Amino acid sequence: MISVKNLSKHYGSLVAVDDLTLEVPKGELFCFLGPNGAGKTTTIKLMTGLLRPRTGSIEICGINIEKDPVNAKLKMGYVPDMPYLYDRLTTTEFFRFTGEIYSLSHDHIELQLDEQFKTFSLDEYRNVLVKDLSHGLRQRLVYAATFLHNPEVLFIDEPLVGLDPYTIRLIKDLLIERTRNGMTIFLTTHILALAEDVADRIGIIMKGKVVALGPLAQLTDEAGEKNLEDVFLKLTAEQYDKPERQPQRHEDTKDK
Repeated sequence: MISVKNLSKHYGSLVAVDDLTLEVPKGELFCFLGPNGAGKTTTIKLMTGLLRPRTGSIEICGINIEKDPVNAKLKMGYVPDMPYLYDRLTTTEFFRFTGEIYSLSHDHIELQLDEQFKTFSLDEYRNVLVKDLSHGLRQRLVYAATFLHNPEVLFIDEPLVGLDPYTIRLIKDLLIERTRNGMTIFLTTHILALAEDVADRIGIIMKGKVVALGPLAQLTDEAGEKNLEDVFLKLTAEQYDKPERQPQRHEDTKDK
């Protein structure tokens, strides 16, 4: 469902993503790990069409995202680490607006409104302005709106930031359930315990390159370690021996 070949992205002299090739099949929950600045968020932004690669290709459900971005994006959902919402809309208005973006029927939107607001415990906030929601409630609304069009592929950047234990458990259970029903999920996280709990496969990126890839048992066996934390620290130790590189603001001409 996600096919990436020889993907690279440069910011001036900084190589943010370096010749990445990766396949994530239908129904897999894939966790992408790495230190700060390793290239995780850049990779997701490339896959969702928010950034243009320097080299390489990306296909979502067999659709090349550069050649046919609209149809590729209709197949996906995206939850960024800091989602933008329209503060002057109520939660209901925002949800309906999202459905209209995807050209969904009125009946489908209203059916999903009832279902998703019940799932994410938003019923009592139907007439509340987005600006008056807590961070956790805003995140619940983002997930509710993202699931509205039942995407085949879901990208999530740091799914549990600022959430309470109830919502964390809800999101984890939903992600597992959705993948078992055929959804492909690609998420980045700094929470290693989350990856251990939910991932079918794990990739670890370091300075733009994937340095480990496979199920948890395979990674621990190959690294000779007992758990994911030890594997991660072993493979990324070099990151903390030198000052972290800072990206330049200008991009090279091939990205423009």
